[in-house]
Amino acid sequence: MTCIILADHKPHAVCFPSPAQSHIKSMLKLAKLLHYKGFHITFVNTEFNHKRLLKSRGSDSLKGLPDFQFESIPDGLPPSDENATQDLPGLCEAARKNLLAPFNDLLDKLNDTASPDVPPVTCIVSDGFMPVAIDAAAKREIPIALFFTISACSFMGFKQFQALKEKGLTPLKDESFLTNGYLDRVVDWIAGMKDIRLRDLPSFIRTTDPNDCLFNFCMESVERSPSGSAVIFHTFDSLEQEVLTSLYSMFPRVYTIGPLQLLLNQIQEDDLDSIDCNLWKEEVECLQWLDSRKPNSVIYVNFGSIAVATKEQLVEFGMGLSKSGHPFLWIIRPDIITGDSAILPPEFTEETKERGFICSWCPQEEVLNHPSIGGFLTHCGWGSTIESISSGVPMLCWPSFGDQQTNCRYTCNEWAIGMEIDSNVTRENVEKQVRELMEGEEGKKMKKKAMEWKRLALEATRPSGSSSMNLDKLVTEVLLS
Repeated sequence: MTCIILADHKPHAVCFPSPAQSHIKSMLKLAKLLHYKGFHITFVNTEFNHKRLLKSRGSDSLKGLPDFQFESIPDGLPPSDENATQDLPGLCEAARKNLLAPFNDLLDKLNDTASPDVPPVTCIVSDGFMPVAIDAAAKREIPIALFFTISACSFMGFKQFQALKEKGLTPLKDESFLTNGYLDRVVDWIAGMKDIRLRDLPSFIRTTDPNDCLFNFCMESVERSPSGSAVIFHTFDSLEQEVLTSLYSMFPRVYTIGPLQLLLNQIQEDDLDSIDCNLWKEEVECLQWLDSRKPNSVIYVNFGSIAVATKEQLVEFGMGLSKSGHPFLWIIRPDIITGDSAILPPEFTEETKERGFICSWCPQEEVLNHPSIGGFLTHCGWGSTIESISSGVPMLCWPSFGDQQTNCRYTCNEWAIGMEIDSNVTRENVEKQVRELMEGEEGKKMKKKAMEWKRLALEATRPSGSSSMNLDKLVTEVLLS
């Protein structure tokens, strides 16, 4: 990977993620790559997440380096439980109404205090779902790259929200439309996406409320994206070729840069290694437990940082894992059950004490790359999906909301590396599908296909690969322009 050395003072990129775990994680990886390319980095979290990071990673964890600094701004939301993910509609409202003024103040402060050590801000890399940053960049006449930490296919799904609304396909007339087969309608006019049903599009269309906050926020963010200097997706060309071809014709500048971790793996001396961004404390003991297991024998279960389940669903998953007979590593976040604590029945504990390991958070990429992992039961968030693809691990998919439906559709139908679990979870189904994934013919085919995608991901991130070249182009064509 070429390191770009620059004359005069360093360029200074301000990186501004959406205030959610997977968005912060992806943005931090991109910020590290830009730092390696010679940029001074200021990484901006909300105060709520800044405090959580300090709590989970230690009071020195955000000291950064002289040329990689962390700042925080208030989100304007009322106080909430510091160990739980903030309310999503609340975060969208904050992104829309509360963040522009403090973000502008921070940029002014950085420029007013600029010195030979900390150059003035020369560009912004913002989450695509933080459109206030577009206003901040326009005010200063500096380039802004919008980083969508999602798949290109789900972005294309969000891009249809306006048209779906105009055609009267959403909002739904009433709740019965969720169950009467309406969502099975095929939407046949989306460029680069064939045989997509309404149910495969991001789930915020499944609202009956014309003022639905999440639907409108996502629609507005994506509609504003052409006013950025460029759009970045965390993906690679061969994975989403058809959708990307359509997007290239819609936007003057689209850059696929991913998988980000594989690009970071190319860097030999990494002085940013210790800077990380988990909002929960990682329990690394699970890695020693995995060391004691046979290759490809363990199913890894993690529903991400936001998805929640009911007590009943958790019990069905638990009993299905128990009955499958396979060893499992299961991540159960403290806030996974809405308003309650996660309690599994005593027979589950009894039956699985020899072959199950449960913890509240883990270093996911290390887990997925561990030789003992044979499959991943996931909610299909994009961070988890692309990490699974990078590791060559096939998936059982249980999408809950947002872009997860679209990711699930592509994982199972287009990429042939996943099987969907019915949203109405039963232990019988979980047992059957875990066995199929871990020991069946279908599972073997998916494993083979997953290894092929891993190979293509590695190719894209080699020095001459498409993602590496796109990173260089982003720097020279956009961020330094």
